[in-house]
Amino acid sequence: MLAASTASVALLAAALTGVTAWQAAGRQAEHRERDQLGRQAQALARLPALSTLLAQGAGPYAQVAGVRVAVIAPDGSVSGSAAAVLTHADRDTLLAGHELSSSGSLAGEQILVEGRPGPNGGAAVLTRPATYVQEAVDGTRRALVLPLLIGLCGAALVGAAAGGRIARPLATAATAAGRLAAGERGLPGHQPGGTAEAEALHHSLAVLDAALADAEQRQREFLLSVSHEIRTPLTVVTGYAEALADGVVAADETAQVGTTLLAETHRLEAFTSDLLALARLEADDFRLDPAPTDLADVVGQAAAAWRVKADEYGVVLRTELPTAPVEAVTDGFRVRQLLDGLIGNALRVVPAGAPVVLALRAGEPGGTDGPRLQVRDGGPGLEPEDEATAFRRGVLRDRYRATRPVGSGLGLAIADKLAARLGGRITVVGHGPEGGACFTVRLPPTDAY
Repeated sequence: MLAASTASVALLAAALTGVTAWQAAGRQAEHRERDQLGRQAQALARLPALSTLLAQGAGPYAQVAGVRVAVIAPDGSVSGSAAAVLTHADRDTLLAGHELSSSGSLAGEQILVEGRPGPNGGAAVLTRPATYVQEAVDGTRRALVLPLLIGLCGAALVGAAAGGRIARPLATAATAAGRLAAGERGLPGHQPGGTAEAEALHHSLAVLDAALADAEQRQREFLLSVSHEIRTPLTVVTGYAEALADGVVAADETAQVGTTLLAETHRLEAFTSDLLALARLEADDFRLDPAPTDLADVVGQAAAAWRVKADEYGVVLRTELPTAPVEAVTDGFRVRQLLDGLIGNALRVVPAGAPVVLALRAGEPGGTDGPRLQVRDGGPGLEPEDEATAFRRGVLRDRYRATRPVGSGLGLAIADKLAARLGGRITVVGHGPEGGACFTVRLPPTDAY
């Protein structure tokens, strides 16, 4: 289809060129004829005696060449076989020293008129029938027919070849895109060649292929980890439930079994809650209720809610708040949800006696930076390479599960999406002021809502 379209465009361009040349042939033929007549009239105007002689005996000359002569004397009198074609305005133009180039009718025949003034007054005028010009035009156009036909055929062939050269890589790219859409990955590499645009398209498809393969691999790994995380508490719950059903649990062990079942059930509930929260955040209809909010109050409530758990772990939980309220138009419930997730992660890894700090900084009035919330801890921190992947689902959990307590692997992914939904962003530094990780949430300025 593309080859046919390209060939059609090339044919159209060649045809337009042919039409232009066809029209130009007529204009060029008339221009040449007028130029020739003008030179002859100029020569006669310089030889008044010859002009008068030709004007008096121009009959035989006109029969051979179709040329008629008129002579204008310095006193304005006109003689010669072409005198009838000259108007008073033509005569005045020539006597004023200007050239004359016009058309007219003589003896019922269309003619070309060229007149040139003489150096000492007077002028010479030559005319020739327009049929001579048409004959020249016809000859030129007949000579154009064969080159035009060859040009049209060549344009069609070149257009088809160029279209095919363009269409082949596009067809290959379309096939590759279809295979990617069908789920195939790791397509064969593209052989170099073709236009720069085609090379860029194939490179983009290769990048897309690699990105899809990487995303699907991470998805598979995530699902495997999810299955593992769910299977462990389910195994415990199933085992104790069977033991209870079979009556093999002693009466004095019932309370302990119930406690274990409750703890594993809470693990399952927390995990499924994280999955649901992540799914809701990725949905298009995720709801926010922005309203004027005192962020200092939100941070204070979060600290109060987590202080009992921090004391239980022996962790020092403190806040750094400005003296004045920090107002923002945002969803306070979602900000609290984000802080809760970061605080829970910090408490999991911070050793007894180490701090967890909740800090709030107000944005500059009228500036581009909005309020900043931080959760810093005195735990083991993160490596520099972790900073780029910390908010991907399950990456840190898989990396550190053998060396430190880990959760479901979804908490930081939820925090990242919550921050984005609130119009802000979250970043992490592997080792902050307290030695451990430092998570910073930047919210947009109030006038950005």
